[in-house]
Amino acid sequence: MKASTKIMLSYDYSHFEICLSSDEDLTLKQIDGMRKDTQRLADKAVHQYKVAKREAERMIYGGEQDRIEKEVKVIRENYPKSEWTPEQKAKVKALEDFQYYDYQDDWGDQY
Repeated sequence: MKASTKIMLSYDYSHFEICLSSDEDLTLKQIDGMRKDTQRLADKAVHQYKVAKREAERMIYGGEQDRIEKEVKVIRENYPKSEWTPEQKAKVKALEDFQYYDYQDDWGDQY
């Protein structure tokens, strides 16, 4: 029996999709093993994303925001979003979160 497996995970508004397939005749046990491998790869992608996002956040809050902004610009200009690595997704998301949640503003002491 020929088979393919597909796992889609969403984490932190980022999506990870892993697809495996085989043109060989496989047993149900082999197909189940392929399904488990697919899930492991998806879980690994999410783990890599989490590690990379923490590192990007550390860099941003540690004063390297300009560097991350340049890297994100290169990512956005040179790679289709569907092909971003977990690390690239993490850098983009960390910068977006920083910019969205940056509460430093010009309101002074009003609040």
